[in-house]
Amino acid sequence: MVAPPSSHAHAVPHNVAVSAAQQAEENRRRDMQRRLSRKPTDRNIPDELAEVVIGDGVQRYKSLRDVERRLDAAMTRKRLDVQDNLARNVNKEGTLRIWISNTADGQPWQLLEDGGASEDGTFDLGENSQAIYRVKIEGRLLQDPEEDEETAQNSDDVETNGQEVRETTVKSAPPFQRTRFSHFFKSITINFDRPAALQPDGYTSIEWKKPTMPINSSQQTNDAEANFDCLEFERKADENINVTINLVRDDMPERFRLSPQLRDILDIEEDDRAGVIMGLWDYVRVNNLQEDDEVRRIRCDEPLKALFGQNQDTVFFPVLPDMIVHHLQPIAPVSLPYTIRVDKAYISPPTDSNTPPTAYTIYDIPVSLPSPLRQKMQLISSSPTHLANLQQIVQLDDALALTVQKINHTNAKRKFYDSLSRDPARFVKRWISSQQRDLEVILAEATRGGGEDGSGEEFRRGGPDGVWGTSLARESVGLWLARAKAH
Repeated sequence: MVAPPSSHAHAVPHNVAVSAAQQAEENRRRDMQRRLSRKPTDRNIPDELAEVVIGDGVQRYKSLRDVERRLDAAMTRKRLDVQDNLARNVNKEGTLRIWISNTADGQPWQLLEDGGASEDGTFDLGENSQAIYRVKIEGRLLQDPEEDEETAQNSDDVETNGQEVRETTVKSAPPFQRTRFSHFFKSITINFDRPAALQPDGYTSIEWKKPTMPINSSQQTNDAEANFDCLEFERKADENINVTINLVRDDMPERFRLSPQLRDILDIEEDDRAGVIMGLWDYVRVNNLQEDDEVRRIRCDEPLKALFGQNQDTVFFPVLPDMIVHHLQPIAPVSLPYTIRVDKAYISPPTDSNTPPTAYTIYDIPVSLPSPLRQKMQLISSSPTHLANLQQIVQLDDALALTVQKINHTNAKRKFYDSLSRDPARFVKRWISSQQRDLEVILAEATRGGGEDGSGEEFRRGGPDGVWGTSLARESVGLWLARAKAH
């Protein structure tokens, strides 16, 4: 009995398939490079065309090219000026005001007032309880740090993670918010100060993370998940709960908390990588720590030895970014304590107590404001109109280069037929001699480049119109005779 053929008899080994795919990708890449190398890039019209073209089209085209070169030079200077200003521009500090409040519904005291208790006068405080609370966290960037100061009452200073914030209870709601609260933070986490077993849903924290998305102004404006001024959540509870709201800052460029050794040198608490490197460079120049023979090599004094190690007498400045990595620590999140209150005194205080219902708790947090110039440049560079204009300019340049190439080909044909019409016999002889030399080079039968030994037609013809009657030939013979006399 003949066994059936194996299903793997014609299978292609995996490594062979992978190598074939890699070879196909390499061929595609080479083909793309070959096409790009053949792509014309010259957009200049030869001067000789001005004599044969009817009208002043060539002169006008050259004038436009000259204007384009001046415009490119001006744009390059402006771009360099903008980059220099961006490098010198220091982020300013602003104040972000955060309002925190909560409401409650279905609480026992509310059911008692509404007559919602059961027939026996009891309440369901278990899993089926409908007692809930809603927390709102709102934020707005204050243009003036003293703005809305008259609305604050009972102000107290609170020290939170080394950052000074002010907690205030006010009677009025936050004003209209013109900025985006979510732009300043990478994530927002609410941690509940109670075990998970006591939580109705079993969770001890709530977290929001900023979604990653391409830099596009229209998408940033329309995406509600990444652009909001108010964060709101709802949970079940029938008693007051202490929570901590942790805000992780989103600085651009990213800022770090400096180590004690680095703080002693730069005299700052936090900075970005570029600022740290620039500060170290200024420290080196002020203290004259550069070596004379190699300015990139730095002599370490006592503060620098404490930073890089006592065995480091000298360091190479280009390796500083790698050496300071472990001295840059992530900035601790801003922690805001808050108590979620569901009691009657907070939700519905007596009218004669002059206490507003669900009073706001306010924190003022210092934040780094992005550079307006950087925002403008980012808005321009990411604008769909700007990108479409750049693409259109590239397409026009390619079309212009193709047109100039066609003009050069047409001009070569014109010169060919013009020379043929002036002296057909001589032109045909020169053309046949040129083709003969090219053929000899192709067949590897040429001597010294093909015809350079004097076997060509033009070398056998004498008279003033021949090769030997030209000024170049006379100068060459004169130089050869002068060198022979010198010897």
